[in-house]
Amino acid sequence: MRRGGRASAVIRRILPAFLLAVEAAPRSMLFYVTVSLAGGVIPVVSAWFTKMLIDALTAGASFSVIILPMAGLGVAGVLATTVPQITQYLRAEMGRQVGLLAQDRLFTAVGGFIGLGRFENPYFLDRLRLAQQAGGVMPNQVVDGMLGFGRSVVTVAGFLGSLLLLNPFMAALVLLAGVPTLIAEITLSRRRARMFWETGPAERREIFYSQLLSSVEAAKEVRLFGVGAFLRERMLTERRATNAAKRGIDKREFFLQTGIGLLAAMTSAGGLLWAVSAAFAGRLSVGDITIFIAAVVGVQGALALMAGEIARTHQALLMLDHYLAVTTGGPDLEIAEAVRSLPMIRRGIELRDVWFRYSDDHPWVLRGVSLHIPYGKALALVGVNGAGKSTLVKLLCRFYDPTRGAILWDGVDIRHVAVADLRSRIGAVFQDYMHYDMTAEENIILGDLDAIEDTGRIREAAKRAGIHDKLSSLPRGYETLLSRMFFMESDKVNPETGVILSEGQWQRLALARAFLREQPDLMILDEPSAGLDAEAEHEIHTSLKRHRAGRTSVLISHRLGAVRDADLIIVLSGGRILECGDHDTLMTNPGEYARLFELQASGYQSHVEGRLA
Repeated sequence: MRRGGRASAVIRRILPAFLLAVEAAPRSMLFYVTVSLAGGVIPVVSAWFTKMLIDALTAGASFSVIILPMAGLGVAGVLATTVPQITQYLRAEMGRQVGLLAQDRLFTAVGGFIGLGRFENPYFLDRLRLAQQAGGVMPNQVVDGMLGFGRSVVTVAGFLGSLLLLNPFMAALVLLAGVPTLIAEITLSRRRARMFWETGPAERREIFYSQLLSSVEAAKEVRLFGVGAFLRERMLTERRATNAAKRGIDKREFFLQTGIGLLAAMTSAGGLLWAVSAAFAGRLSVGDITIFIAAVVGVQGALALMAGEIARTHQALLMLDHYLAVTTGGPDLEIAEAVRSLPMIRRGIELRDVWFRYSDDHPWVLRGVSLHIPYGKALALVGVNGAGKSTLVKLLCRFYDPTRGAILWDGVDIRHVAVADLRSRIGAVFQDYMHYDMTAEENIILGDLDAIEDTGRIREAAKRAGIHDKLSSLPRGYETLLSRMFFMESDKVNPETGVILSEGQWQRLALARAFLREQPDLMILDEPSAGLDAEAEHEIHTSLKRHRAGRTSVLISHRLGAVRDADLIIVLSGGRILECGDHDTLMTNPGEYARLFELQASGYQSHVEGRLA
């Protein structure tokens, strides 16, 4: 039962690889199977034609008798030369087509993840990295390994049949000599696959340190603080750890392969001694000795190849598990069986006794938060770092679901509506906004792909964000690539066309992306002016105030002057609502908001008085 279960598990893992190959490249797959299996017959046929030719020559046969094995050897030689080339081409073509389909499947699955939980899980990130490595090549390696196994089986069967005719005992001995090779290869493949998984975190840390040493974002601080040598040593430490693990596997492989090689050599030597003694006794002809030697070498070689193919296939299957785990993992958040339509906001959004933590091992981030975001009003979230403000925004966007409680959109639980529908009704600027290494126009278009042909909307969004004049002045205007990482084909001869914006300009571009989405039901602004100077901040907040007028909006800012005009201000502390009210109310009843506001105000006042003095 246990063996049957293991066999069915192997088949379940092999089948997806074959189906992927058949779907991606059906013709190449058919030709590849045919040519691969035919290639296994060629060595056996060549050996028998050689025997026939030698026996005919030693017997003094006429040319008409000799011509058949000669012609057969000629055809076999041509096939032996051309079949590997055809196989190599088909393998490469299948690799390209299977890799393309596998990559599409992988990132379609990744794009289908509703929330952020998996992307913030180091265990999943290691699995995703291995899935990216495995998805493009492992399905093809599984198919290639299984066909290589089949080709070796054909060769072994042919040569074993030849040995059985000459000496059944020697046939059994040669076959048994290949068993240790098979066991050793499978054992090594298991260890190697486990090693890839165990060294994954170290390799990811090595990549992290190497990126710090080579990225423009970190270049200033690395050089200013003189931490290059420190980071380099950490990178090399991680590399040494992975090298040590790989070296251990290589040592085991060296000793095992050496022992297996000695066993094969002794088997061949014993067989050769028997064949020579049999020839002297007149039991074997010269041709028989020839095919015997070819059969022993052929069986040993085919068994070694078979063991290697099984080991590579086994390792490929173990690595393919990561790919299958990602592509068949299913949704990361609950999907409602009966999806409800999302109404237009007319009453508002309610958080009803919302508790949240990122896992059972983490502390509570939100503790029983209940609040109402009125329709058409602006709600501001205030609090020190770690109070739960950004987490609350993630819940509103349904990047996570509440651990307890519910979020209601005009009375409808957002878990019961289509996620795409929900997010299409939300406009947002996040504190950790993206820098896309694309053109200026593309950076804005990503806010609403429906505007991809609407130049007027794109320019208007840029104007409202205060970035239009800057983009228009770039070497290629809105078509300028905002990156120095690579160039477009049309710009490769002119490196000056790759432009880097300042952080404040990037922030305005992120605002333009948000402005491009017309008439969102809910506007979320998470530190929308954090990278701007005072004048630009005032300009942006004025524009934002116009943009969110009459709209339901949530605003987060550590600069309390930017939220004082909000209709409702919520002060969060330790995941709970500490205070609630408008600016005047909260300032009249001294509490945390008043303390923070006066603290910031005193800092500005001291700065102004210092300048006047």
